[in-house]
Amino acid sequence: MDYHRGDGVEVRIARIFNTYGPRMCLDDGRVVSNFVAQAIRKLPLTVYGDGKQTRSFQYVSDLVEGLVALMDSEHVGPFNLGNPGEFTMLELAEACLYIMYFFIYLL
Repeated sequence: MDYHRGDGVEVRIARIFNTYGPRMCLDDGRVVSNFVAQAIRKLPLTVYGDGKQTRSFQYVSDLVEGLVALMDSEHVGPFNLGNPGEFTMLELAEACLYIMYFFIYLL
């Protein structure tokens, strides 16, 4: 923002939410990749605490679309870029298990 205030440079700042999609590294330490890696290995999914913590997740193509729209906009300064809906970690774990069960079953 200092460049904008001092030099008039157009600034766009994207605050990116948790992103998932193809080509995720299964060992990158993020919750979605951890759950998928554990489900593939048929291990119990690790949920910390009571699992009621919430997070928002967005698919990578939605992120790219949002970044392009932000760059084309007149907005100056920080912008939260993500899905407004939130999931508990338990809901995310259940969704991953459900999807992975059908994916593995169909192979």
